[in-house]
Amino acid sequence: MDDLTSFGSLALREPTVDDLKRHFAIFGDPEVSAHAPSGPVRDKSDSRRMLQTIKDHWWKFGFGNWAVSTLENRDYVIGFGGLAYRQINGKERFNLRFRLAREAWGKGYAQELGQASFHAAFHLLDADAVHAIVRPDNQRIIQELAQLSMRQTETVKIVPDAPPSLVYSITADEAGAAGV
Repeated sequence: MDDLTSFGSLALREPTVDDLKRHFAIFGDPEVSAHAPSGPVRDKSDSRRMLQTIKDHWWKFGFGNWAVSTLENRDYVIGFGGLAYRQINGKERFNLRFRLAREAWGKGYAQELGQASFHAAFHLLDADAVHAIVRPDNQRIIQELAQLSMRQTETVKIVPDAPPSLVYSITADEAGAAGV
């Protein structure tokens, strides 16, 4: 996915170890990670492990979650997200995931990142569908997914002693018809 380095107002690139400080600032923010099953990351070693997992996915598959910045300021990462394979109810699927810094909220970046991910999935990776997992109480992200024309298709049990997470999906045909 090196072909896709920008989309709309966003600059997209493979994360590096130099992103550790921003990763920890974003994933360690209690408000940003309020709906994450594991909560905010505790320290930079957690962030380092997460970044290594992203890098390993890139190495193995040639795509993965991006470090996201704006075209205006490519040196300042506002979030991480994109596509990665994930097991959902026993099937390996393209999973859309994103986490943006609070200062990036409300600016349309989640929509652009979702659209960039759909472009990559359906035009570069020949995916049939893209899925996203969201906690049922995360209304802000549920609204973002609905604006991306994704719809809830199933549930998945991820968090013990908690309600199942919701799985949202969109097929290539649905994305084309919706213009996303």
